[in-house]
Amino acid sequence: MIEFFFNAAPNPLKVSLFLEESGLEYRPVPIDTKRGDQHTDGYRAINPNSKVPAIRDGEAVIFDSNAILLYLAEKTGLFLPEDTLTARGEMLSWLMFIATGVGPYSGQAFHFRNIAPEKLAYAIKRYHYEANRHWQIVEDRLKGRQYMMGDTYTIVDMAVWGWAPRIPFVLAEETAFERFPNIRRLMDELDARPAARCASALAKKHEFQMEMDDTAMRNLYPQIFAPDIR
Repeated sequence: MIEFFFNAAPNPLKVSLFLEESGLEYRPVPIDTKRGDQHTDGYRAINPNSKVPAIRDGEAVIFDSNAILLYLAEKTGLFLPEDTLTARGEMLSWLMFIATGVGPYSGQAFHFRNIAPEKLAYAIKRYHYEANRHWQIVEDRLKGRQYMMGDTYTIVDMAVWGWAPRIPFVLAEETAFERFPNIRRLMDELDARPAARCASALAKKHEFQMEMDDTAMRNLYPQIFAPDIR
């Protein structure tokens, strides 16, 4: 049985959605990152980067949410595009675009506006601009397409689904979805799926710490408290 190490953040949600959609048997293992579960020796042996999510499937250990999605898709043969080099290349391009662009820029846009101890105008402007630009690329991709890969629901859509609900917070714009109607349409469709409801409910079954106290700040953002690197 697959062990799934997770919390309520966007990246674990993607994996939750796949696990629920596929019907794979799994055992959820909550990792409370505000309490520091990710820094234990036991979890570091699974994910040396001390992030969530991760899975352990027998002897196979996989971390990074997009790597997990690809692993599970190839393991099951589910939620992949047609088996051609062209389609696979397109899928990998969009999956990595979300992994290396959408997620990181969205996270940094939120961080520098809301968490960073110094409100650096250039950092805020840069990451806001890039997050907005990346989400606009996703929006443009969905114009005239039901899913990111056309008519086929794939792991790329799951990767989008994990992050898209955070758009108003990332961009500090309550009405952001008015500018991204195609993303909103995709989210509405996926949210209506039973698997998505189960994936969203999973995190609510566990009492993750909500308060951002000093301990949580030190566990999530140790660089704030670390000495300067010379």
